Amino acid sequence: GHAAQAGPFWQLGAAGAMPPGVGIVEGGKIPYLPAAAEQRKKNFENRLTMDPEIKCYVPGVPRATYMPFPFQIFQTSNYIMIVYEFANAVRTIYMHDPGPSPGDNWMGWSVGHWEGDTLVVNVTDFTDTTWFDRSGNFHSGALKVVERYTPTGPDTMNYEATIEDSKVF
Repeated sequence: GHAAQAGPFWQLGAAGAMPPGVGIVEGGKIPYLPAAAEQRKKNFENRLTMDPEIKCYVPGVPRATYMPFPFQIFQTSNYIMIVYEFANAVRTIYMHDPGPSPGDNWMGWSVGHWEGDTLVVNVTDFTDTTWFDRSGNFHSGALKVVERYTPTGPDTMNYEATIEDSKVF
């Protein structure tokens, strides 16, 4: 019947609903190192039990920003805080040099500055426990993300994330 054709995903309810991703990989393919490509394959094959999102864990950066859930941005002169609906994830973006991170973090250590109207955020000091998506794309603790938030209208913004990870890509 129909359920048998759907495979194991129909039993997951809302967790099995996979909307198309809004992320775009320039060049079309993530340039995994050979061993990392094998790990990504294993992640994909076991995504129903291994994906941190399925477990409702904090999604990490940049995944929290492009998940199909709302978030709020609060701004003061010294900090910007982003509060995400999914898993009650919260992150602070320091708009001054806060010094070194006190330790690795699921959401990273975020330090921002303005380039004109664009908020540029350098994020480092991640744990290796988050994924980029439900396809098993992952990173190590060496992940570095540069985010760019640019307003495009009164209620919209463009979001870009440049990802570096010398242990995986």
